[in-house]
Amino acid sequence: MPTLTFDGAGVTVPTPHGDKVILAPTSLELTERRIGVIGANGSGKSTLARMVNGLVTATTGRVLVDGVDVAAHAARVRRRVGFVFTDPAAQVVMPTCVEDVELSLRRHVKRARERRQRALDVLARFGLRDLADTSVHSLSGGQRQLLAIAGVLATEPAVVVADEPTTLLDLANTRRIGDLLHGLDQQVVLVTHDLELVRRCDRVLVVEHGRVRFDGPAEEAVADYVASVEQAVGA
Repeated sequence: MPTLTFDGAGVTVPTPHGDKVILAPTSLELTERRIGVIGANGSGKSTLARMVNGLVTATTGRVLVDGVDVAAHAARVRRRVGFVFTDPAAQVVMPTCVEDVELSLRRHVKRARERRQRALDVLARFGLRDLADTSVHSLSGGQRQLLAIAGVLATEPAVVVADEPTTLLDLANTRRIGDLLHGLDQQVVLVTHDLELVRRCDRVLVVEHGRVRFDGPAEEAVADYVASVEQAVGA
């Protein structure tokens, strides 16, 4: 598995009232196949995940993927780290399914005919081949998220970061996408509020108020998170 290193990496942003810490300086070495990240809205968990492929740049310290500095080599890192957003509308931008996957492949497969065939093969892998020439606007929420993931995986990244990929889905599609992510060969960093989904991870980080407050096995992390939520509600 790849090694994701946070070397005192943190994010601070200026505000009219002074600097605001989004993520305090954090040091981690992540080598597990399935890494979960949980925490309340605004806790900093998505910021942590987005730092892995440079969508958010560390303002202190650095983040490395297999020793490569993300900030210094963002384009190189993004070829190895795919990102799945909460809302597939952020990724699915072409008129039809096959065109959308072809867009993902444009830098990897130069010849148009070969690129289209590769895109069709990717769609077939995810059960979307029959929808190749279908408008993306006619897809269900689950199909759109599946297409977004297919586009990410088309380039065969080593790492997939998924930022709350099931939040907008119903129960059946949540399970479908969850099973897909957990079945990938790639290393997966999964940001989620779905505690059942995160229980299947090898290691889980609990982020609270911009800090990693717990780092350990899934069941222990979930127990820690639930206890902190119950304490806050009861306070």
